[in-house]
Amino acid sequence: MGKFEKYLSLWVILCIIAGVMIGNFGGEAIQVISQWEIATVNIPVAILVWLMIYPMMVQIDFASISKVSKNWKGLGLTVVINWMVKPFSMAFFAWIFFEKVFAAYLEPEMAEQYIAGAILLGAAPCTAMVFVWSYLTKGDANYTLVQVSVNDLILIIAFVPIVKFLLGITNIHIPYDVLISSVVIFVVIPLVAGYLSHKILMKNKGEVWFKNDFLPRLKPVSIIALLTTLILLFAFQGNRIVDNPFDILLIAVPLTIQTYFIFFLAWFVGRYIRLKHSICAPASMIGASNFFELAVAVAISVFGLDSGASLATVVGVLIEVPVMLSLVALANKWKY
Repeated sequence: MGKFEKYLSLWVILCIIAGVMIGNFGGEAIQVISQWEIATVNIPVAILVWLMIYPMMVQIDFASISKVSKNWKGLGLTVVINWMVKPFSMAFFAWIFFEKVFAAYLEPEMAEQYIAGAILLGAAPCTAMVFVWSYLTKGDANYTLVQVSVNDLILIIAFVPIVKFLLGITNIHIPYDVLISSVVIFVVIPLVAGYLSHKILMKNKGEVWFKNDFLPRLKPVSIIALLTTLILLFAFQGNRIVDNPFDILLIAVPLTIQTYFIFFLAWFVGRYIRLKHSICAPASMIGASNFFELAVAVAISVFGLDSGASLATVVGVLIEVPVMLSLVALANKWKY
């Protein structure tokens, strides 16, 4: 694991500090940036999100899907957990905590926003960091590549209806076209660009150059874009965080519980159906982890930069690494 991934939570904390300071001292200049929109999509944020997501998409080799039959039980577990369990369990935990347990600490409108952010995280299983978690647990690299490729294809089809349904039953109504346009902009376009780039570069430059030269050069772009996006988010969230710092802790509670719940569920089902450890570990990790770049982008596009939904998705980034590293340690301790 690189230094950036290992200390991601530290970078997020520093971005919180920097963003809050910029928000408090930037004043109207920050508000001007929030108004640079085309069809509800903030242009600076859209560019930053493309720079975040494209480096992940370009690594995926969709030709690997032809190997899907080799580990069909593990892939089946991944699909069921990611798309039939995780989004709904996340919505349930968010509703229980924000509407019931923490009702005395949150205004109803803000509770709804936090639920929306949690739902966006729950409906976006991991696509990039799972490669790191798989490596750290000595997971099967070929299986991990297949599950990520299949997951991204399902994401294009399933993300919008699942999010729309879950937001609807929680009385949060958003235009269907806004949600679809967000997925097209932040998933389909980077995915197609990544697929074409991967195919062309592998053909013209070869696998060695692609992995040893191109990808290392691309990685800092993604990192810088992520950190800049977080700073912008917290610049708009500055006043809310200063007034209610306790909210970050409240948001972290259901997100953390959800992560452990999904991991344990996938892990023990994987053991029950007799998956090898090298398959069971990454199968458990992909559902527990989140595609937080997408969740952040859609939250901004649909609810706005200064929304509670956007703040909730960013807290997902904050807890990602420490929680997932604890699960990596468990997976390695329970190796069989």
